[in-house]
Amino acid sequence: MLKILSRRARRITAVSGAAAAIVLGAPLLAAATPAQASFPVEPYATVISQSGVNERQYPSTDSSALGILEYADQVGLRCKVRAQNVFGDDVWYLLRDEQAWISGRYVVQTGTVPYCRDVQPNALTYSPQADNAMG
Repeated sequence: MLKILSRRARRITAVSGAAAAIVLGAPLLAAATPAQASFPVEPYATVISQSGVNERQYPSTDSSALGILEYADQVGLRCKVRAQNVFGDDVWYLLRDEQAWISGRYVVQTGTVPYCRDVQPNALTYSPQADNAMG
């Protein structure tokens, strides 16, 4: 339940200005803080996949799925690495507020995302098992 509320908060955060008054209603907007009526702090990603994107424990589709971000969700990014290639895109983003990774294949980034310096790729990233999983 908490994860669902968190996603809704991220979506509400993405709404701005007059659109917020239409979507949320004027009484709620009046109670909102200025931070809730603006886009997330850069860098952030917007999910462009209609089916969403899995949040992963490591930058690999072989790692555990920790959750899912839905279409049009926006989430802050901490840094990026080059890891498992997912349909032509080998960039993976570490989320700012969670220890979770998302594939760059399913999102569009806004702002400059630095490369991660202190994050080591998972042993599965460049393994035969990862290659076989991709077909």
